[in-house]
Amino acid sequence: MRDVITDVAGIKVGHASNFEGYTGCTVVLCEEGAIGGIDIRGSAPGTRQVDSLFPLHLVSKVHAVLLTGGSSFGLDAAGGVARYLEERGKGFDVSVTHVPIVPTAVIFDLLFGDHATRPNADMGYEACMAASSHEVPEGSVGVGTGATIGKLYELSRASKGGVGTASITGPGGLIVGALVVVNALGDVIDSETGALMAGLRESETSVRLVSTADLLCQGAEKIHLGHAPVGNTTLGVVATNALLTREEAIKMAQMANNGLARTISPISTSFDGDVVFSLSLGQVQVAADVNNAGMLAERAVIRAVRRAIVKAEGFGLLPAHRDLHPDSVAT
Repeated sequence: MRDVITDVAGIKVGHASNFEGYTGCTVVLCEEGAIGGIDIRGSAPGTRQVDSLFPLHLVSKVHAVLLTGGSSFGLDAAGGVARYLEERGKGFDVSVTHVPIVPTAVIFDLLFGDHATRPNADMGYEACMAASSHEVPEGSVGVGTGATIGKLYELSRASKGGVGTASITGPGGLIVGALVVVNALGDVIDSETGALMAGLRESETSVRLVSTADLLCQGAEKIHLGHAPVGNTTLGVVATNALLTREEAIKMAQMANNGLARTISPISTSFDGDVVFSLSLGQVQVAADVNNAGMLAERAVIRAVRRAIVKAEGFGLLPAHRDLHPDSVAT
């Protein structure tokens, strides 16, 4: 076990990054198909083809999940993922071709780099070509390239976010992995100590962190219509080798989303488009019920969030965890 989402057999992960415009995308491939689920809690999501993850939809399996920067413009990158899969005969068989099912969600990263640089179909294809079932680069790469956190006052007092992954084993050969891009309005909290890891800084020149949640409870003036903080959304994918129904996959996504609530505060605000996807590869039967996989998913998400933050790189534009806590070890 390498403590990455690709510990789940049948999962590959690939990044495409633009380090000039500071944006990118990350694809989670399940080319042979997986039962998918979804839990949307933020009020500002940007998505494509997520209807295939709800009950009663004709198609029961998905072939990739794409997480991308560029806000709604970045949805174009899904076309490259679909092209990659169609070329390999992967997708829903419609006799004349195979139609890949690629649920996609976006983060808003337009303010960190060049807003005119967005992930496109070529970047989606590039991410697929780079996909591997082995190690997964973490931090400020792929969809995490332009990710930022602690944006109650936009970027002037924010910190750098990123993408992270983890996996956990359970009884009977059960494996659950997670991949999360942290791009939240709120702050990242150490789930064990309650300490602030990264997020809103006291001032533009300070590395001292202050609590966004506390400021909101005190009636922070920035939060009102017409002056909404922008640049948010945390996205996650959890995958398991457990055999789940679509309804159970949705439940696993819901339970995994609780991991975000334990590590990011506030989470799922009006200005976040938070989404968690789930994938069931169906290689093993869950020992008891979906709650086993759901609890492992929550814990894997917590670890993935932490790794996203400690491995982030600020590119000299914003302080990252390593700058805020120079004596800490990135693990």
